[in-house]
Amino acid sequence: MIHLAIVTLLYFLPTILAAHRGHRVTGILVLNVLVGWTCIGWIALLLWAVLSTPRYVVVPPPYAAYPGWRR
Repeated sequence: MIHLAIVTLLYFLPTILAAHRGHRVTGILVLNVLVGWTCIGWIALLLWAVLSTPRYVVVPPPYAAYPGWRR
């Protein structure tokens, strides 16, 4: 039973890494399910998850963070 869990984690490793790095995981998850069973597809997905830069969203702090600033 533990072997099945380890194999499942390894199979979805590209998706897990992409989610951890802040990517949108929908595309990687779908491709992981469809072509992840091939060795070339799994390696390509792993490289996509590791080498691509994730999109960061910059959220400005609220106005209360700037003391003395008024609207």
